[in-house]
Amino acid sequence: MDDFLVRALIGGVGVAVVAGPLGAFVVWRRMSYFGAAMAHSALLGVALGLLLEVDLTLAVVAVCVALALVVAGLQKHTALASDTLLGILAHGALALGLVTIALQETVRVDLLSLLFGDILAVSRTDLAWIFGGGLAAMAAIAAIWRPLLAATVHEELARVEGVAVDRVRLAFTVLLAVVIAVGLKVVGLLLIASLLIIPAAAARRLAATPEQMAAGASAIGCLAVAGGLYGSLRWDAPAGPAIVVAAMAIFAVVTLGGAFMRRG
Repeated sequence: MDDFLVRALIGGVGVAVVAGPLGAFVVWRRMSYFGAAMAHSALLGVALGLLLEVDLTLAVVAVCVALALVVAGLQKHTALASDTLLGILAHGALALGLVTIALQETVRVDLLSLLFGDILAVSRTDLAWIFGGGLAAMAAIAAIWRPLLAATVHEELARVEGVAVDRVRLAFTVLLAVVIAVGLKVVGLLLIASLLIIPAAAARRLAATPEQMAAGASAIGCLAVAGGLYGSLRWDAPAGPAIVVAAMAIFAVVTLGGAFMRRG
């Protein structure tokens, strides 16, 4: 295999492994739209990173976390529904990011790679970010696993038992932002939410415990990355969308197989 294919596979697998456990919590907590909103706001992070000449990954994490904090604050002081707030802020951030990039005449940005990923162009530096951020995220997930699971099952009961629900929620939000930032290169900001949601949704039908679902989501994500890269090379399709299509195919097989087994 060529070096760029090896780097693409390693980078995609690294993102999928970390996205699995977080995606499970996104599905359990019904935060799919929240994850998509954070991903859309990532473009503003890229734009500000270019404008301020700071590391783009750090800029994306900062903007995603800021969006989450703004949403949390506004939810307490407005009558608007959460999905309405997310829609306003996410699409506003996406549009503001596009405008900010367009106004920087000396900067040339490949918007297609930002929107849909460019996994075949993953560099050694990108791999360092993916695995450095990924290992830190996995360690953090392990540290907050039990309190986060308790807050997900029953938030009020978790508070009574002494779980710092607000701190755990903030930590989860930061981890989600980190995964979105490191995953932009793989499937882009418009599709990164699907790499969180689809493998976890497929694993849910195969798992008997939360731990099994988290591990299964990582495994299915890895299969989707490998299948998407193969399909991209075999049929000359864009790699990022091909990974999502592969994940959808796995989800369809699992869903149809489960329905067939129940009928049998």
